[in-house]
Amino acid sequence: MMKTLTLTLMLGITVLFEANAQIQKGNVMMGANISDIQFGLDKPNVFSLSINPKAAWFVQDGLAFGGDVSFGLATAKNSGTDITYGIGALGRYYGSTGADEVVRNSRFFGEATVGVSGVNPSEGGNTNGLGFSFGPGFTYFVTPSIGLEGLLKYNGVVGFGSSAYAHKLSLGVGFQIYLPGRSTARKVERDMQ
Repeated sequence: MMKTLTLTLMLGITVLFEANAQIQKGNVMMGANISDIQFGLDKPNVFSLSINPKAAWFVQDGLAFGGDVSFGLATAKNSGTDITYGIGALGRYYGSTGADEVVRNSRFFGEATVGVSGVNPSEGGNTNGLGFSFGPGFTYFVTPSIGLEGLLKYNGVVGFGSSAYAHKLSLGVGFQIYLPGRSTARKVERDMQ
């Protein structure tokens, strides 16, 4: 019991004091972005929101692969509901320098996804098929294991339906949690022995 408590404490200290540890090989990133937020106060009282949870594993320092899911909803009083969805693979690359010179404890990154997506408006053409997105982002690390981020992405869907192509540009904000991988935990355990 004491060994497990000590290991947990050492792992926590390691995560808190390693500035670049969050994007090291073997670590895991989990979180979500929110975009297209709208609360219409005037008629027709529009409400819209898109949420994009994601998880990725760092295969090398600064490069992560994983998956993401997206769901969007837009509705207005006395009108139909527009729904967007997607599930796919995610790739993210963090630049090694540059952002830290703008704001301390920050990084620029690029993100791209590909998978199955759909855009289904209540009126007009729907498109379901191959979805893809890409764009730049900026992460500010509030702590070494929590990052707040902004992400500007181009989203496209090519496929079938009454419209063959749908696309939009979105600005999302969110957070990511960076968890140490097995290699970091083993290193802490070896250091304790």
